Amino acid sequence: MKKTYEMTIAGLNRALPLCPLNEKLSIGAFVIFGDPELTTAAASALLEKAPAYDYMITAESKGIPLVHEMARLAGNQKYMLARKGPKLYMDGVFEVVVNSITTAKEQKLYLDGADARLMEGKRILIVDDVISTGESLRALETLVEKAGGIVAGRMAILAEGDAIAREDIIYLEPLPLFTAEGEPLA
Repeated sequence: MKKTYEMTIAGLNRALPLCPLNEKLSIGAFVIFGDPELTTAAASALLEKAPAYDYMITAESKGIPLVHEMARLAGNQKYMLARKGPKLYMDGVFEVVVNSITTAKEQKLYLDGADARLMEGKRILIVDDVISTGESLRALETLVEKAGGIVAGRMAILAEGDAIAREDIIYLEPLPLFTAEGEPLA
């Protein structure tokens, strides 16, 4: 039986499976895919804390249901998505490299030039499910800046590890890192 970490997120209780990163460190796996109740509750709670913005952006893929629900609840017509690969429909693509804690190898994120043109001079709210090392966040910030957008804020459902102490992000709950045995690190 896999160990779990019990926590309350946006008023809902969830058990996060603990997954080893290496022989000394584990993380609580937080996945909102397939959990519309949590996605809607978290989106609503984040919108209550959101600064003024014109558009939102997230990285493919776990942030997609969250940013979609936030946009739906806020009555927005458009949000941006940084893709893991360029698509045929994309024109004038912007590219940035990212090294995420939950991905084994270097990745790239791509922004459609049409989205970049919409972002120019606009306030862009960066949204993600979890902020940990901040690498994905930095990559999104770089894409926003390359497009001429202004980072209006940085939001996530959970802040993990060192991100908990960051004052430049807005999040709902802290998520500790864990020992290999499943004990929360202080």
